[in-house]
Amino acid sequence: MFSTRHARRRKLAPTAAGFASMVLLSACVTINVYFPAAEAKEAAKEFVEKVIGDELPNGVKPEAKPEESKPEADNKPNGGGMASLLRRIDPLSLVGIGTAHAQAQPDITIKTPAIQAIQARMASRFDATLRKGFDMGALGFSKDGLVVLRDPGSLELKDRVGMQKAVADDNRDRAAVYKEIAVANGHPDWEKNIRTVFAKQWVDSARGGWWYQDASGAWKQK
Repeated sequence: MFSTRHARRRKLAPTAAGFASMVLLSACVTINVYFPAAEAKEAAKEFVEKVIGDELPNGVKPEAKPEESKPEADNKPNGGGMASLLRRIDPLSLVGIGTAHAQAQPDITIKTPAIQAIQARMASRFDATLRKGFDMGALGFSKDGLVVLRDPGSLELKDRVGMQKAVADDNRDRAAVYKEIAVANGHPDWEKNIRTVFAKQWVDSARGGWWYQDASGAWKQK
């Protein structure tokens, strides 16, 4: 009787090795998703530079930099076949079951139709109206990624209404694109992070003489 009951308990109780395997399997599916700040900065720079354009305040466009030629690695004797395949394999995919945590490394995309439509409107508006306001010192970039009519007196009376409308329209598009980028990348909670990255990029991409707010809200001229 004792031996039969003991054997039954042994069948029901998990072994130490089995328990350890279950823990490792559970650990392997734990993903830490973080905000990809570097990727967001690159995306912001691409977006902002396309809106502002390459034209400098004096009307001169900078010379295009020649593209660097990339080595044809796959055409070399040891560059193709298995070597080429191994270079494309993500090292994280080779980590064994003993790895407890893996960090997801998402990219930031700005190539959706909705985002590109907003970008096109902003670029057109910037060339048609806002660039003049920035060059004259009437406009400035706010610390929260918007545009501010900081010195209406520098504009002629006939131009003020049009500039005010352009600023209001642009700020609607800015708020919309920060939200849209976060949603398009599957993380609506990233909207604040996206806005912060873009706010810095507008200042970084500003041309000499343009105005912007620092972190304290004080106006400075670049």
